[in-house]
Amino acid sequence: MQICGFNRTTLLDFPEHVACTVFAGGCNFRCPFCQNGDLVLYGGELPLIGEEEVFEVLRKRVGILTGVCVTGGEPTLQKDLDVFLSRVKDLGYLVKLDSNGYRPEVLQSLFDRGLVDYFAMDIKNSPENYARTAGVETIDMGRIRESVDFIRSCGAAYEFRTTVVRELHCAQDFLSVGKWLQGCRAYFLQSYAESDGVICKEFSSYTKEELEEFAVLLKPYISNVSLRGVD
Repeated sequence: MQICGFNRTTLLDFPEHVACTVFAGGCNFRCPFCQNGDLVLYGGELPLIGEEEVFEVLRKRVGILTGVCVTGGEPTLQKDLDVFLSRVKDLGYLVKLDSNGYRPEVLQSLFDRGLVDYFAMDIKNSPENYARTAGVETIDMGRIRESVDFIRSCGAAYEFRTTVVRELHCAQDFLSVGKWLQGCRAYFLQSYAESDGVICKEFSSYTKEELEEFAVLLKPYISNVSLRGVD
């Protein structure tokens, strides 16, 4: 697998677990606010971390770490993702997979083979503003909806989350998202934060109070709405 980054310990990426995070290179979206711009734009050119380096750490830390988070970029683009995850599971770890949901067939195949325990899917925006927010000209929303429906029904632990950007999201968007995801298990509003890795540094965040107002709009549809990345 094309591994472009490896965080050996995280208390944040995998809820309720001490985990490590593996970053896969490459993505089929071009979200302009993405924090991992190098992985998206230059994934094929970045220095790679060997799988054996990762597994050496995992073997040594059995009993210390309990989970492995695989993120990106977009991990489902990796042709040998299943082989990598199978090796992770053989060591007894739980797996959290982050995805943009554009390859529902991969999500289903991995889950059916017992290779994913927790899905975290990005909901870029309301369906009508999805392509613009994902940085692409057109998008097949049928694929996104299929992933949402599968994740909700498969029985795995999951979350949906949206990185909220002032220039891209408004109250009407969240009313639309609420109706779409009505009754889902968990939905997070993540505050946008500029960093050196952001693809386009022309965006700004909402205040905590404004994000809380969006959460209020969502509550009639989704009871478990939380904020992330706010003070």
